Amino acid sequence: MNPFDVDTFLTTGGLIGLCILIFVETGLLIGFVFPGDSVLFTAGVLAAQPDPFAPLWLLCVAVPAAAIVGDQVGYLIGRRLGSSVVEGRLMSWIGPEPLEKTHRYFERFGALTVFFARFVGIVRTLTPLVAGFTRMPYRTFTLFSVLGSITWAAGIILLGHSLGQVAIIRDHIEVFILASVLTVLIPTAIHVGRRWRTVRRSRAAQAGRPPHPGKDEAVSDEPPR
Repeated sequence: MNPFDVDTFLTTGGLIGLCILIFVETGLLIGFVFPGDSVLFTAGVLAAQPDPFAPLWLLCVAVPAAAIVGDQVGYLIGRRLGSSVVEGRLMSWIGPEPLEKTHRYFERFGALTVFFARFVGIVRTLTPLVAGFTRMPYRTFTLFSVLGSITWAAGIILLGHSLGQVAIIRDHIEVFILASVLTVLIPTAIHVGRRWRTVRRSRAAQAGRPPHPGKDEAVSDEPPR
């Protein structure tokens, strides 16, 4: 199942596949690449169709629960592994910017970051980890995690369900699904591409040579002496 082929993913994986994806997006660091918002919106749109892949009420209960469990796992990983969890090889590819952005959220909003982070791409993946290794009180984390997960997951599903009954969206659902996925894929691809170039240049510098010999080295016209 390909989570970026949202329509096929939902019709094939169903409610279980959707819950697993939402869990991984927050519970495991690799989940930062998944288009959670797009999948939730599309799930709501499909739930409004004559033959829904799952009842709306069940989506609004099961999916927030999966998000809450994902938060708990992410918090536990951060608590057990400490700051080393964001110093591994995977984080070197994600880059320091999302982590710095997450820290800025904590500095500005405090515990409310756990709630607001649900609506901000990569930040919702990093927030439980940061909350864990910075020793945020567990009860405080859980309270805002539950509130944020319900508001985010159920809210986007209900939004998709409401718009899924609009004729222009219902009749051109494939176009809207593609557009929603591209809003995630394009920024992620740009970010990963920039990080790849940065890591490549850093490794080349450590090896004592420029990443692009011939471009970064000036070629002398003087004959060797």
